[in-house]
Parts: sequence; C-alpha cells; structure tokens
Amino acid sequence: MYRLLTFPILAPILLGLGLLIWHPVNRRVRSIYIMAACLLTSALSFLCIVLTYQHGGDLLACILVRFSEAFSISLRIDGASMVYGAIVSCLWPLVTVYALDYMSHEGHESRFFAFWLMAYGVVLGVAYSEDFLSLYLFYELLTLTTLPLVMHSMDEKARYAGRKYVIYSLSGAAFAFIGLVFLLNYGVGHLNFTYGGVLDPNLVVGQEDTLLLVFTAAFFGFGVKAAIFPFHGWLPDASVAPTPVSALLHAVAVVKAGAFAVLRLIYFGFGADFLHGTWAQAVVMTGTIVTIVYGSARALRTPHLKRRLAFSTVSNLSYILFAFTLMSPAGMVGGMTHMVYHAFIKITMFCCAGAIIHCSGKEYVYDLEDFGRVMPVVFGVFTVVSFGLIGVPPLGGFAGKWMISEAAVASGNTLAYVGIAALILSTLLTTLYLITIVARAYFPIGELDTAMLAKVHNPGRTMTVPLVILAASGVVLALCSNQVIGFLQLVSRGVV
Repeated sequence: MYRLLTFPILAPILLGLGLLIWHPVNRRVRSIYIMAACLLTSALSFLCIVLTYQHGGDLLACILVRFSEAFSISLRIDGASMVYGAIVSCLWPLVTVYALDYMSHEGHESRFFAFWLMAYGVVLGVAYSEDFLSLYLFYELLTLTTLPLVMHSMDEKARYAGRKYVIYSLSGAAFAFIGLVFLLNYGVGHLNFTYGGVLDPNLVVGQEDTLLLVFTAAFFGFGVKAAIFPFHGWLPDASVAPTPVSALLHAVAVVKAGAFAVLRLIYFGFGADFLHGTWAQAVVMTGTIVTIVYGSARALRTPHLKRRLAFSTVSNLSYILFAFTLMSPAGMVGGMTHMVYHAFIKITMFCCAGAIIHCSGKEYVYDLEDFGRVMPVVFGVFTVVSFGLIGVPPLGGFAGKWMISEAAVASGNTLAYVGIAALILSTLLTTLYLITIVARAYFPIGELDTAMLAKVHNPGRTMTVPLVILAASGVVLALCSNQVIGFLQLVSRGVV
C-alpha cells in the first residue's frame, strides 16, 4: 500500500522504455501492448485517487529518493492532485485509441508510442508530487519526453519547433527554479506543498519586495509552458507535431502542467495572503489579461486550422491563470473549473482537426466548404465542443467563465474588472473564429470542389468513437457542474 502511488508513474515510464527497446513488428501486438499499458496506468491512478479520498492523503504518501531532511523526491495526493490526475487519467487512454489509427500513416510508431507512454507517467508525476523539488524534476522531464513527440516527423519545421520548444521551456524552468530557491531560504525549512504557503513570516520581514520580484519571475517561468504572452511563441509552432500530440500538449500535458505549477506556486508556495494586493499581483494579472485578448485576436486572424486552435489555447490558458492571480479561494475554484472543462473541449477539438487532416489532407479553414455534409460525425462533434468553448450554457465553458467572472467581481480589485472586460471581448472573438469554421462546413459560400469532396469521408471507428466519447463525456461533466464545483470549493479551502 505504501508504494502503490509509485506504480502509475513508474509503470508507463518502464513500459515505454520497453517499447523503445523491443520494437514489435506486428502492429496488432504493439497496439494491444500500448492500450494495455495506458489502461493499467489509468486504473492504478484512479485507484490511488479513490483510496486517498476515502482514507486521507497520508495513506499513499511515499518518498522515492531522500537527499536530506529538506530535499527528497516524494509523492502525495491532495485535492489539487486529484483534479489534475483525474483529468490526465481519463483523457490519455481515449486519445491513445485515436492515436493508434492516426499514427498508422506517420511511421516510426514504436518510437512515438514509447515516448507517449513515458510522457504519461511523467505528467502523473507532476500531478502527484508532494513538494516543489519533485514537481520541478517531473516538470523538466516532461520537456524531455515530449520533445521527441513534437519533432516526430524530423523535417525542417519539426526540428525548428523542437528547438524553440526546448529553448522556451528550459529558460522558463530556470526562472521558476529561482523561485524554489527563495522559497527554501525564506520558508519554514521544507518545500512540501502547504495550503497557504511555506514562507516564514519572521524571515519575510524586510524582504517583501525581493520576494515579490522573485515570485513574478517564477510565475512567468512556469507560465512559459502555459503559453503566457510574450512567451507563447513555442505553442503555435508546436502544432506541426502529429495531431494526437497537439491534442495532449494543448489540453492535458504541457500547458496544463504549466497552469498546475502556477497554482502550486501561488496557493501552496508564496501564499495568496502574502501576494494579494501587491504590485506583483498587478503585474502577473496584467500579463494574463493581455494574453487573453491577444490569443483570441490572433486566432481570428489565423487561417490554418491547427494554429487557430493553438492561439485559442494561448487565450484560454490565461483564463485559468487570470483566475489564479485573483489570489482568492474563489479564484482558485474558477481557474480549476475552467481547467477541467477546457481539457475535455480542446482535446476533442484537436482530435476533430486531426480527423479532418487525416481524411482530406486539408489544413486551412477556407478549404472546409461543405465538409459538414461529407464528415457529419466529425463536424457534429466539432460544433458541440465549439459551443462549449464559446460558453453556451449548460456546456462546460459557461461554468468555467461564470466562476471566473464571479470570483473577479467578488475580489473587488479594479484590475479584475478589466479582466472581466477581456473575458467578454475574448468570448466575442471566440465566437467569431469558431463559428466561421462551422458556418463554412454547413453553409458553403464559395465554389465547391466536388471531385475533392467525393474523396472525403468520416474516419474509421477507431477515430470517430473516441471523438464521440470525448464530446459526450464533456457534456455529461458539464451537466454535473454543481458537483464538480462543490468538490473544487472543498479543495480551495484546503479541506481535501
């Protein structure tokens, strides 16, 4: 029982390494191996979550490596871990089913899925870390395990995107590391996540401005993976990766790991009480507000389908960061609510985009005339999740935006009202850049290429079934928003 929490992290990493060495020739055997590894990991992850919820977080807490009393690589599940871990464990196997079909024409499948499995374990390591040192270790490993996925095709664009991804990620992590050093030196002697923060009030006196400067640097350092402006440039370029990778990068793995790290930094590191009302709060909140509007505006101006969705992610990730920078329990609830629903919506969107590219070879919005008729399942799903991202009630995007806006109003912060205006403007822009895609698919206005359309069709069941399940799961989760928000409110008060 004591070591159970290590299994969902180490199992996919070891199984991924095994696939890298084994290279099975039989594609069916390889697919069974990959799906079994993913399902086993998800089952173990959910088992740990359930046991923790029933019996308390210390039941499964364990130390992997101890360096000293202050430094160790250790694991423990708390309320925030449950939320992020459950998102990852739910979505990863579904996208794996989709990826098995999609990657059949990409080549080097064993190499791809080896790093795919390893990245799964590393992301769960980020979710289930007990302290900042453990989080930082898995955070850096995430860059290394996802880099081969981004560069999978190894053409010029992929290599450029990979170099940019590494430079941005490692540079941001360096600034984040500065924050951890100061937390250790001005804290209570350890880096374990503590709701309310780990700073020692006696040591902080007289060093407030220095610590606020360090927090700002660490925020933007972790914010690199969350694609905050002006450090967002790696994310649209990373859309050259195979679509299953894009789906995970934009919805579950990298960008959500950045947002999750920011959550830990604010509420479990420096502490919301210490940061609230300071110039540092104004700086980081301004950064999120600018990113919200900028990302949506760039999405509207971008004709390439995957890059448009990438800029949409840039904007929506800063919805989450904006909520966290409110430095209040309500802001934490709002940010985590949008984090949950955005994961289901955006991963489904990218899978739809991948199905379109896979079955038609078309990558630009202006090429999608009448695709709603020839790809009814794909565009039916895309339409539903588009309304979800726009925020049409009762779909999930509405719950996230409502909770964020409610927290902003309750904060009484003047800058928070600017943030609400940014959310409204971004929602308008989101409506425009998504509805134009849907409208072209169902109501073509240009001359149709009938010869091309005759060759376009819905993808096979191994791609359409995960799409339908993802969309249906998001809708069901949205209908259960009261229960989801209720649990997140317990998390925000440190109860869970």
